[in-house]
Amino acid sequence: MDLGKTSCRMRLFDAEGTIAEHSGPGAPGIADAPALSVQAIRNVYDRFPPERLAALAGVGIGAAGVEADRGAARQLASEVREFTGAPVALINDALAAHAGTFAGGPGVILVIGTGAIAYAVAEDGATAQFDGWGPWLGDEGSGRWIGQEGLAAALRAFDGRGPHTALTARAAVLAGDLTALPAWVAAGGNPARRLGLFTPDVLEAAADGDPVARDVVRRACSALTGTARASGAAELAVWGGVTSHPYFSAELAKAFANAGITIIAPLGNALDGAALITARTDLGYEERIIRG
Repeated sequence: MDLGKTSCRMRLFDAEGTIAEHSGPGAPGIADAPALSVQAIRNVYDRFPPERLAALAGVGIGAAGVEADRGAARQLASEVREFTGAPVALINDALAAHAGTFAGGPGVILVIGTGAIAYAVAEDGATAQFDGWGPWLGDEGSGRWIGQEGLAAALRAFDGRGPHTALTARAAVLAGDLTALPAWVAAGGNPARRLGLFTPDVLEAAADGDPVARDVVRRACSALTGTARASGAAELAVWGGVTSHPYFSAELAKAFANAGITIIAPLGNALDGAALITARTDLGYEERIIRG
């Protein structure tokens, strides 16, 4: 299972491969709202037919906020085990993505979703984190960051503090009225997810040539390049929903190439990593996995 701030995905599989996969809304993070994290998992879990879950051997979860509050993470693992009846292995969502990307081996991954973090695992299993400090203190260049910068630019244009931009009209669609945007962002209790919902608009406006949107993308790529440089890696894997947009992907690749950083192909994804930690206890970062 991959539990992020935007979405929660669960894959059910056996020795022959994937049986079924479902998804639903994510949660603000275990440290911010543990009850909402449990509910997000339960909502997706309940979408599977009970007969499919009767012989569940284990539940692997990569979730945002594990490192920020390991006490809350242990409680989440306990609650998930209670309603699934299966052993639970819980790990930071970035490390789950890393495990899937490198099949449990060493390397560096840059995850660009609602948040942004570079995660490095050395040959001896030692780990290091670069950014990933959440929506209020970091996650520079992330989906939340891009959406927030785009909305801020739209409002600056609206009240005359900034240049005209196509983002203003796009932003008005979100709440029906630009003056309602602050309330719209706060509604639902997951502002990072709400801000990230505007990211596709920013990227599309940038692809269409809007100079303000292009500046947001340029600054995002610059921030992400700085995060990648901090890891010290000459090559790394890049993963996350934001990277699926062609314009953003091309701009990030150019920024990395200019910095002498090579992007390598992943072997798998976060769901593969979540599955891996249920099957293996010999990974170099076993101490970072919470088992319940």
